[in-house]
Amino acid sequence: MQPLSAPRRQPPPLAAIPLRRDPAPSRWAYRMQRLWLTPLFRVMFRVGVPTFVLASVVGIILADEDRRDAIAGGVSEIRTQFQNRPEFMVGLVSVVGASPELADVVRAKLDLKLPKSSFEIDLAAARARIQELDAIARADLIVRSGGVLEVAITEREPALLWRTADGIEMLDATGHRVASLGARSDRPDLPVVAGDAADSATPEALALLAAAAPISPRVRGLVRVGERRWDVVLDRNQRILLPADKPIAAIERLIALHQAGDLLGRDILTVDLRTDHRPVLRLAPYALNQLRQSQGIDTSGSQL
Repeated sequence: MQPLSAPRRQPPPLAAIPLRRDPAPSRWAYRMQRLWLTPLFRVMFRVGVPTFVLASVVGIILADEDRRDAIAGGVSEIRTQFQNRPEFMVGLVSVVGASPELADVVRAKLDLKLPKSSFEIDLAAARARIQELDAIARADLIVRSGGVLEVAITEREPALLWRTADGIEMLDATGHRVASLGARSDRPDLPVVAGDAADSATPEALALLAAAAPISPRVRGLVRVGERRWDVVLDRNQRILLPADKPIAAIERLIALHQAGDLLGRDILTVDLRTDHRPVLRLAPYALNQLRQSQGIDTSGSQL
């Protein structure tokens, strides 16, 4: 007998065969993928769209005037409550580096009603008001812990006295006014200058006084003449007329002559140094008569 053969397998019907999915993206998906690969589109989608939505919401909220007023009032109240906290309140003004009298003037110039929040104090404006005082060269303001406003003062140091028709003014080394003086005897340690615009030539005056240090016990002061030169006034009614140019060199030459021959110890009224290398002396009347008599001339001018 012949063996039975296996039955032949029949192919499945076409309807039972699953369809393969096309791996290519659709046209819409392809376009979206291309857009996402664009940096500008990604930025606009991630940043621009949320920003636009947020701006739209804020605009809708702020479109109502009552709502705006309520928000502004709330913010103002929060700011006020924060600024008025105890740790920010200033209750004391401390002035350092100034005399007690000047410290009182500084406090009056500040004109602060304490306690007051440090946020409400304009330090720049307060500093400008303080530096308007003539006696103050510099002022620094800082709010310290504990509610203390510290004012550090640098006072102007008087360098000389300026005698004017209205009184006596104290000047610093730059010629800036420091304060008025009641009498010369109140500051006998300071030299005196006089004349119009003498304050504008204060540095030169101090340099002349330094150059005249060898005869300083006899110097009573300097006089500004014609707003261009100086006269040195000595005791015994003597006066030294200095030139407008190089006055320090002129007074140094005079001091050399005085140290060599006691020139200023003689009966001389004025020493005119306005001409270089040619000093002119004006003798006192008594010394002039003695000179004439030594030359054989009487005081009337006739020959003896």
